[in-house]
Amino acid sequence: MKKIFTIIICVLIFTPTVPARRHEPLANENKAGLYSRSIEQVLRLREDEVDLATAALIVSERWSDMVHGRRYLATLDDMALEIRERLRRRRLEANFRAIPVINAYLFDELDFKSTSEASDPNDLFLHTVLDKKSGYCLSLSILYLSLAERLGLPLYGVVVPGHFFVRYDDSRVRFNIETTSKGGSASDEHYINKFKVPIGSNSIYMKNLDKIQTLGCFLNNLGNSYDDIGNMDSALLALERAVEINPTLSESLVNLGNIYLTKGQVTDAINQYQAALKINPNDAKTHNNLGNAYAQREWIKSHLKYAISEYYRAIRLDPKFADAYKNLAIVYCKQKRFQKAIVQLRQAIFLEPGDAECYSQLGGVYDQMGNYDQAIAQYKKASKIDPKLAEAYYGLGLCYNKLGSVDEEIWGYKRALAVKPDMIAALINLGNAYFGQKKYGASIEQYKKAVLIKPDEAMIHYNLGAAFSNNENYEQAVAEYLKAVEIDPKIGDAHYGLAFGFYQLKKYNLAWKHIQIAEKLGVEISKDQLNAIKRKLR
Repeated sequence: MKKIFTIIICVLIFTPTVPARRHEPLANENKAGLYSRSIEQVLRLREDEVDLATAALIVSERWSDMVHGRRYLATLDDMALEIRERLRRRRLEANFRAIPVINAYLFDELDFKSTSEASDPNDLFLHTVLDKKSGYCLSLSILYLSLAERLGLPLYGVVVPGHFFVRYDDSRVRFNIETTSKGGSASDEHYINKFKVPIGSNSIYMKNLDKIQTLGCFLNNLGNSYDDIGNMDSALLALERAVEINPTLSESLVNLGNIYLTKGQVTDAINQYQAALKINPNDAKTHNNLGNAYAQREWIKSHLKYAISEYYRAIRLDPKFADAYKNLAIVYCKQKRFQKAIVQLRQAIFLEPGDAECYSQLGGVYDQMGNYDQAIAQYKKASKIDPKLAEAYYGLGLCYNKLGSVDEEIWGYKRALAVKPDMIAALINLGNAYFGQKKYGASIEQYKKAVLIKPDEAMIHYNLGAAFSNNENYEQAVAEYLKAVEIDPKIGDAHYGLAFGFYQLKKYNLAWKHIQIAEKLGVEISKDQLNAIKRKLR
């Protein structure tokens, strides 16, 4: 699933012009927020006590213990003093006439630039932006707002779906400032139309944000950054705070829903997506994500219907949304409506002909239909487009297995594992293929690799036990069977394997114990087998 919204902050370090002598304090002098040491302390402050830059740098310090935020605060102070001195020399007051001076200083002289993609989580942080001298919409806006609070200018952050900018508003003069365009100005209508701002007063969009609300937008992006590096707990904490601060920012609700869905909290995810859609009902990606949440509850028939409905809503809103077609195909496959799944995947391929995963998914549909020749053709197309798509090679292995082409099957699994060595299903199936060829040593090697990846999977231990047993290594076989029944005591075949292994090791009491358990669990045991063990017990 793709994230709906990413907001980022940025600012940079440079060698500023030597500031003028400080005759009077900056506007944020002695503000309580300057002495905060944690985000928790910041959030307990009154809005007028918050120092936005300090709050942002507290997060930087938590992200990296190598960052010393106070040093960056001194840099911001020096920048503000230089701007104030330039205003003094031009006999300009700290009002709307200060904006061209700030723009010239930041974007022309210091050469702050906007970056085109929000691809590096580290670029979220104020210290990184100051160091790299480039940033995204929110990060450059955080810099701009940090300077404004030191100069006493009435500037506010403004958020729209997928974007963030700054607004000057002293109740008499009001205009927008686009930090990604060197401080240029654009009308409200420009933002409303370009970013498809939902109409209504029940959202945060296009309104002047206070500093806490701006910090909430920042925490939204921080949550996404933690998500990007796989730190789900920190991502959850940041996004829950973001939603608490800005409950009408649909992006935060969606991103929190994504975390809940990743953690398996499906009901919580659905609630967040539905809340987001009340604010922004025309967001195709949120409908798609809601469909994904419903699809995870496939045992509830009505939820698969809800998933299909949400995917179609996403497609109606964005007919070029390839992921929605692919997800719709997955649900149709779950319902065994394979022809409908093929139609959706063909449309996705039409939209994205270079998407190898579409061809691989189409191969999977043909595989489920039993049309293995067509499945193989699609998997081969996928692997030709993307030679590193392990799933395509794995799919080929499965098809060759069903066609009885064992050598080709083994080739498919090996190619998959060459790309993704920890692909557990390929390891197990490769072991099974070798087992079928009575190459027990080779199968043992693959099962051992699988056990290292998933030590708590009972059936892998059972397979490994069977391979050892057939290789006449009964001690190792018994050890693996015992691990299998320890994890899942109801595997009758593992108990039967234990009975055979213990019999070979001449531990007849244990053999008798496990053959009885196997029989109770439904394994068919012949009288000859039972009598053979009984005779040894006499």
